[in-house]
This record gives sequence, C-alpha cells and structure tokens, in this order.
Amino acid sequence: MRAMTKAVFPVAGFGSRFLPATKASPKEMMPVVDKPLIQYAVEEAVTAGLTEMIFITGRHKRAIEDHFDKAYEIESELASRGKRDLLELVQGILPRNVSCIYIRQPDQLGLGHAVLCAKPVIYDEPFAVILADDLIDGEPPVMKQMAEVFAREGRSVLGVQEVPRDQTASYGIVKTSRIDERLESVEAIVEKPRPEAAPSNLAVIGRYVLTPRIFAHLERATPGAGGEIQLTDGIASLLQEERVLAYRFRGVRYDCGSKLGYLQATVALGRRHPEVGASFSAWLAATKQGR
Repeated sequence: MRAMTKAVFPVAGFGSRFLPATKASPKEMMPVVDKPLIQYAVEEAVTAGLTEMIFITGRHKRAIEDHFDKAYEIESELASRGKRDLLELVQGILPRNVSCIYIRQPDQLGLGHAVLCAKPVIYDEPFAVILADDLIDGEPPVMKQMAEVFAREGRSVLGVQEVPRDQTASYGIVKTSRIDERLESVEAIVEKPRPEAAPSNLAVIGRYVLTPRIFAHLERATPGAGGEIQLTDGIASLLQEERVLAYRFRGVRYDCGSKLGYLQATVALGRRHPEVGASFSAWLAATKQGR
C-alpha cells in the first residue's frame, strides 16, 4: 500500500443548525477563538504528514478557498505598516509544501457521495477523511495517531469513541472485537441505529483513513433516506472484502456541529490561548463566583 498523502474535507453542507450565522458564511469558517474550524482540521492533517488537501465544496463556500489562498492586499498592508508578526501569521496559514484542490459537489447526496467526489484525484492511494465539525483536541493530533496505525497495519481505520446509549441514533455505530487497549477489528457497522437496536455504543467520530477500494463500494451503494449515499454503507460493504479497524483515539472531541459543543470548544481552547488564556480564565473564575 502506498504512503498516505491526501486528506478529504467534505465541506458542502448548509450548516442549518447555526442559522442565521451560516446564511452567507460557511459553517467551517466559524472561528474558535481566532481560527476557523476548517483551519484546525487542515492543521491536524498537516501534522500527520499529509500534503494534498481536497475540499469537497458547494455553493457559498468560496470563503474557504479564499482563506487558504494568498491575500495580496492584506499582506501588502501588513508589510507596509511593519506588522511582521501578523504578516507571518497570515502567510503561515498553509505550509509551502501543502497544496489544495477544490471539487464541487453538485448535489448534497450524503457523506458517502462527498467522498466519492474525490475519486478522480485520489486514484489508487489511501486517504484520510476529516470532518471539520468534529474538533478533536488530541496530543498528538488524532489524524497523526491514526496515520501511524495505518502505516503499521495497512488497513482502513475508523476513529471511534463511546457515546451515551441514548445517542446512538446520531452516529455510525460499530460492532467490534478487541485487539488491544485502543485497537479493535470491525465486525459490523450500522448507520444511526435506535438505542435498542444498536450493536454497541462505540461511535465513528469524524475521522477516517480509507483504502481506495472504498470507491467501488460507494459506487454500488444504494441511496437511503433522503436519497443520500452513506459512507457507513460503503464501509459495511468494504468489510466483506477487507479488514477494517476501529481506533479509540486519545483526545477530547467537541461536536462543533452543535451550539453546545461549539461553545465548549471555544471555552476550552480560549483558556489555553497564549494571548488571552490567562485573562479569560480569570474572568471565568470571577464570573463563577458571582462577581
């Protein structure tokens, strides 16, 4: 199996849970302190050694392309004012060895269809899929953890975490057999099962390393509810051909697709921010004491 260099970011969704904030701006561009969600996701991919970022976009997503593009006017203005720190910050958003590809998803037909849109630029290589909604604070970053597992095992790897049993209907749920403390072999995967029908409470959480054979299975997948092609169904079919692993990652996950998770991420990362962390923590403590 070839070395992994590519990451796919499905970013075509509407972000309806954050309306009206996402009416004219992509949800992936919503900032957590001073960086948009999509930048956290790309930085995680870069730490895993990935150098080709593939964005599956839709209408009204131009801001994502602009964010990772060169900003001549801003850079010129910062340079003329001698603001070297800010200039280096803007120029360093994307490392020089990293390239971006943007593919339009004409219709929002599910996560599986979004991944399938990347096939023309993936070819026969393994690749990562990162959902920017899931901001995961891990050390080392979660995709780096998973890339190391893939390099060792040569199998598709799903990032998983236990969730409350009453929340299984919001996730892809796996049935597994234990290999070691963090690694398990996937026996079955089910999309959003009711709690009473779920094979476990071990959920797939927005991080995947997939072999290119997934594309053949996604092409054969039957659209489900709403006419969507589910990545879960493609993985379930892939299981008939290849072994798939589940990895219990080390890290704290914030569901930034929800208002509560987004606020939690903002507070947690804000308290650690080198510029405002100490002052913000002091303010939170004072607020808690009712001052």
